[in-house]
Amino acid sequence: MSNILGINAFHGDSSACLLIDGKLIAAAEEERFRRIKHWAGFPSESIAWCLRDSGLSLSDVDHIAVNQDSSANIGKKVAYTLLKRPDLSLVLDRIRNKRERAGIDVHLANAFPNEAFRGKFHAVEHHVAHLSSAFHVSPYDEAVVVSVDGFGDFASAAWGYGKGANIEVDERVYFPHSLGIFYQALTQYLGFPNYGDEYKVMGLAPYGSAQFIAAMREIVKLHENGEFRLDLQYFRHASEKVQYEWENGSPSVGSLFTPALEALLGPARKPDEPLEQKHKDIARSIQAMYEEAFFHLLNALHKKHGGDSVCVAGGCGMNSVANGKITLKTPFKRVYVQSAAGDAGGAIGAAYSVHHAQGGKRSKPMHHAYLGPGFDAKEIDALLTERADDITAAGCKVQLVNDEGELCRRTAAAIAEGLVIGWFQGRMEWGPRALGNRSILGDPRRADMKDILNLKIKRRESFRPFAPSVLREAVPEWFELDGDVPFMMQVFPIREAKRALIPAVTHVDGSGRLQTVEQGANARYYRLISEFNALTNVPMVLNTSFNENEPVVCKPVEALDCFLRTKMDVLVLGDVFIRRA
Repeated sequence: MSNILGINAFHGDSSACLLIDGKLIAAAEEERFRRIKHWAGFPSESIAWCLRDSGLSLSDVDHIAVNQDSSANIGKKVAYTLLKRPDLSLVLDRIRNKRERAGIDVHLANAFPNEAFRGKFHAVEHHVAHLSSAFHVSPYDEAVVVSVDGFGDFASAAWGYGKGANIEVDERVYFPHSLGIFYQALTQYLGFPNYGDEYKVMGLAPYGSAQFIAAMREIVKLHENGEFRLDLQYFRHASEKVQYEWENGSPSVGSLFTPALEALLGPARKPDEPLEQKHKDIARSIQAMYEEAFFHLLNALHKKHGGDSVCVAGGCGMNSVANGKITLKTPFKRVYVQSAAGDAGGAIGAAYSVHHAQGGKRSKPMHHAYLGPGFDAKEIDALLTERADDITAAGCKVQLVNDEGELCRRTAAAIAEGLVIGWFQGRMEWGPRALGNRSILGDPRRADMKDILNLKIKRRESFRPFAPSVLREAVPEWFELDGDVPFMMQVFPIREAKRALIPAVTHVDGSGRLQTVEQGANARYYRLISEFNALTNVPMVLNTSFNENEPVVCKPVEALDCFLRTKMDVLVLGDVFIRRA
């Protein structure tokens, strides 16, 4: 038996996972335990939970795999330093950061003082881990594999071909060129400064037109072999020290763009300034440029390797709009993006890289993401007993519903009534998306449901869309494309005749970021949507993450607290149905 602990440390979305004989047993992001979004640092809480969940101690672990190798691409680093002669403080800062991040053994000893790790450490190059995280859990025996992100181990992208247990890397794009940095810098320019705000640009883009695409093509240059380059006059990261914070807290990144970008596009928007049509047009142009570069690369790879299947990873793999167009804009017919495509997923990739390097066989594909903590009825009952006074004071009625059919029918009826439902079930999802176990649910038929959710709970920008969870077999009837999208990682166009029926999950451009739900993956959630379909003839519900400007809830107490402090109407906590009077 081989026990492999995979770790994503000192990147955003720090995380850990555990493989036992090649089977993925547990996986979770550190932010869910620390309650700080995108938490970066050493994922001690995630590690502790993975071990606890499997009944193992640190001494039972044979291998620890980390998705970072400071010795990777060393020749490229030296050559860049000698040729470009960047600011000395930039070089010294990067060396200092690497030293601070060194010593996983020291971090383990501090986090687990009474346990000893006797196995072997493995440093896995960042993009090798990303490629593994996509291909080795995919349902494909052969596929083109692509990783695109900001930077990791001096590279921003890598691609190649996977066959069986092996991945051959063809090429990489090295520092300072990066599609991730392009998107992040332009996100900052539009007045969205926080780590991870790129999804806001994706949400804003359909409200504009690509008026600035010519300017974007000045910023990003495409090469014949599928590669891309940045015009570095618009970016600070290649020649100046940009403030990065990746240690024990929410990650932050200093300003990445130069005054030249403002000379090209006009003054940058400040976060407190209103969004004008120009900003929407720039957002659309940013997304169009990313797609142009992404599909340029994918088409070059298909020309080289052929085949029907492609696996995508890296932070840019979270661009669900582009992912949904792959089968339209390239010859690929099948697309796989796992639920934690970004840096969190590097924990899985590092672990599987080591598993296969040890001669391990391919495991079953990852068809669901329910790999995090779960809580039994006794724990929920104890919480409700402890908090009975708070629940009563909020005017709530608590009912235990042991029959699953009745629980789902009652919840479906509440959704159809226009109520907002907190749905807390089973094991927590792995990755950033709520996929039916830590979800807030609503009626997709109500045009005002987005406003209701923002008023009662979310308080987020009005342009950001909500997503539908749809019965898998109903996808061809409701969407213009068909395919498995279990992790909400692709946006599909909704059939024109259906859009007016589901306005709450139809974006302004007629698309929806869907999650396909199969009975075998999540029987209770499938049953709930089926009951809603029986009531309404609509085989989907609106699904958004169970949180209020915080990481997605992990524990029952966090779900109860969120329910009580917001204006949520119903909380379904396991088999317990709690409704405000």
